Amino acid sequence: MNRIFKSVLLIILSTPLSAQDIRLPAPDRTGGKPLMQALNERKSVRTYQDRELTLQQISDLLWAANGFNRDDKRTAPTANNRQELELYVTTKAGIYYYDARNHHLKEVKKGDYRSQTGTQSFVSQAALNLLFVSDTEKMSGKYAYTDCGFVAQNVYLYCSSEGLGVVVRGSFDKDKLSTLLNLSPHQEVLLTQTVGYSD
Repeated sequence: MNRIFKSVLLIILSTPLSAQDIRLPAPDRTGGKPLMQALNERKSVRTYQDRELTLQQISDLLWAANGFNRDDKRTAPTANNRQELELYVTTKAGIYYYDARNHHLKEVKKGDYRSQTGTQSFVSQAALNLLFVSDTEKMSGKYAYTDCGFVAQNVYLYCSSEGLGVVVRGSFDKDKLSTLLNLSPHQEVLLTQTVGYSD
């Protein structure tokens, strides 16, 4: 009986969160380049290889961007600790919502929608595009834009440390993205950022 219980428990623990969700590995919070070197090598890239990131890289990237590094605090500050920003990720496989609290990706839509995340041609080539979405009911004044800057800079520093290309983008169709992401009226796309291997 004990052997059967252990077998069932093993099956349950190894089952994904759901068919569409992606369980991310724990972020690697050690290593990387020294801060001053990462700052020295930080740059914007606008040409990308059509090459995917590993799950570990995606895990580390999202945690560095806006993950939880303490019980109720994130790696990026927010005005009055409103934590109004959430990240959506578009890859070749689909669109995902980053559940920072549980550190996993929840599928929003299957399929390659990268080309719809911006007006530049490179958005469809890069490994992923991040979409910064603000909950206007949580916002503290106009500080959400400042908070976007903190998260975007975390992404820049992670990519510089990891040897990845990155560029922050303001060229996108806000209404089109809101429809694509099935956002509610109190959610707004404020910024986008492309990440991948430089070409």
